[in-house]
Amino acid sequence: MKIELVPVGVVRSPRTEMVDDYWGKVVSVIEIDGERFSPEALRGLEGFSHLEIVFFLHLVPEEKIETAARHPRNRMDWPRVGIFAQRGKNRPNRIGVSVCRLLRVEGLSITVEGLDAIDGTPVLDVKPYIREFGPRGEVRQPDWATELMAEYYVG
Repeated sequence: MKIELVPVGVVRSPRTEMVDDYWGKVVSVIEIDGERFSPEALRGLEGFSHLEIVFFLHLVPEEKIETAARHPRNRMDWPRVGIFAQRGKNRPNRIGVSVCRLLRVEGLSITVEGLDAIDGTPVLDVKPYIREFGPRGEVRQPDWATELMAEYYVG
């Protein structure tokens, strides 16, 4: 089965290179495609504090895609885990998902903080973050994952 997606918009960000950390204070604008959508598509979005953004990791070359296990960030002191047990960018379908703070909506522009996508990234979907869609019950993760994320969203 082949799936074809058309981006709904594009990220405009001061970050032009994929760097692993310090995304917390990055302010970006998601420009929604005015050929396909009107501001009506964003009506009511400003009532939410956070958004979930689905995007395409367009700068990951196909030859860099991982399908097996590896050490996250190539850190040999962290365990070798499968690509589906981590959130690395070299994913099989190159799809990224990020929850970020909504700052404002103006026309077809959505300004957000903490979106870990670089300038020019195609946006596949924009969803309001609704707490009931978040985890139910206790959340657990390995120590290496906590260590990996220690500075990811630091401003």
